[in-house]
Amino acid sequence: MIYKAVEGLIKHSLNCGLIAEDDILVVRNQLMDILKLTEWYQKEPLSGTVEKLLNIITDYACEKNIIENTSVQRDLFDTRIMGVFTPMPREVNAEFQRKYAESPENATNWYYNFSKNLNYVRAERIARDLKWTYSSEYGTLDITINRSKPEKDPRDIANAKNQKSSDYPKCQLCAENMGFAGNLNHPARQNLRPVNINIQGEKWYLQYSPYGYYNEHCILFNSKHVPMIIDKTVFEKLFDFAEQFPHYTIGSNADLPIVGGSILSHEHFQGGKYQFPMEKAHVEKYFKMKKFPQVTAGILRWPMSVIRLASADRKQLSDACTYILDIWKKYSDENSGIFAGTDGIPHNTVTPVARIRGGNFECDLVLRNNLTSEERPLGIFHPNPSLHHIKKENIGLIEVMGLAVLPSRLAEELDILKNSMLSGSDIYGNPKISSHAEWAEKILGNHPEFNSDNADSILKLEVGKVFEQVLCDSGVFKRTDSGKKAFEKFIEML
Repeated sequence: MIYKAVEGLIKHSLNCGLIAEDDILVVRNQLMDILKLTEWYQKEPLSGTVEKLLNIITDYACEKNIIENTSVQRDLFDTRIMGVFTPMPREVNAEFQRKYAESPENATNWYYNFSKNLNYVRAERIARDLKWTYSSEYGTLDITINRSKPEKDPRDIANAKNQKSSDYPKCQLCAENMGFAGNLNHPARQNLRPVNINIQGEKWYLQYSPYGYYNEHCILFNSKHVPMIIDKTVFEKLFDFAEQFPHYTIGSNADLPIVGGSILSHEHFQGGKYQFPMEKAHVEKYFKMKKFPQVTAGILRWPMSVIRLASADRKQLSDACTYILDIWKKYSDENSGIFAGTDGIPHNTVTPVARIRGGNFECDLVLRNNLTSEERPLGIFHPNPSLHHIKKENIGLIEVMGLAVLPSRLAEELDILKNSMLSGSDIYGNPKISSHAEWAEKILGNHPEFNSDNADSILKLEVGKVFEQVLCDSGVFKRTDSGKKAFEKFIEML
């Protein structure tokens, strides 16, 4: 079976252009070395997906004690296998540029398929994520429960403690990751080939997320290991990318803890070929900015506090964004609980999202504040504690745009909860789902029709309601009458 699986993987790589006929002997010999095979028996190629073939090959490696059968060891090994088929960076960049000369969309189409064929984008795992939509007051929200990232085996966790620490690569976004073999504390990246992108005269890289949350989930990152910062330069960087790839949305996480992303140490943006719910939202109140007559501005009808700016004049739009950012950074409103800083620590920033629409540059500025209190140590403008059983993590760029990325634990918990609700068993007494007990009681009270036929749809509906409230809680100006007036008070300063 191992010979058939290897031949199947070689055939796959031939069919999708990763290797040529002349490469087969070299590729086969490298795979033999990795698999510790001393003889080769020609067999008919096994058909199947990349994941299926890699699983057979990795199972063989486990059986022969080449690796230990844990999730981390398996991922390190199958990535090493795919590294054999991965072209050198110069080849990938050359092909990307050839495709870009045809059109930007041709370039990203080719590069995304290339990343999937190499199993860098683990498309078959991504397909296991649970996804649905929820019709909210602000439009349709997208919900996903991430099931694609494998859980760490306790053996991996134990072994990782003995792994010698290293600062190479400095983080998972550094360019040094390309071709890196990985270890128990750092994923393998032999099949990673970021492409070069020029942003404001500097070298940046573009790659796709291996576990994308939406279509063509891309990451644009600085070639230098420099921290995230939201200042006047960020808008020109975003518009630079949007102009080069007008079919993609591009945005940045905020640059402060709690309201920022998981990696603040390395400047990067995220985007993709996907229309997020926030993009579909409409402006509910326009206003004029006298200093920027070529810019259209308005307050977005969205649960969070968003200003949408648009203009054909890229420079004036960038200046308008900077102007708002500078005023917001210094803005306080005690009645709204907004303080620009405490004890010299800044709290105000923005989450910017850029795109090109109808020939104009467009930028959504989501106003953020990371103030905490004794009662709300995770953040005042953060999901309130009653929602933490569903979403406790930071509300970053992707959630801000209306796509809920919910923890993998919910896939199992919601299934157990559903069965307990249907059977009438004790939810409070089950430690696996006790955190959902009060929520479940409310659901049963609001849905007396709850039964085996509609249980899944009702739970999805209620999870959607929770996410809508998560976004409302994260807004600095609330969607109440007083909150809207407070927002307009800030707008008057512009």
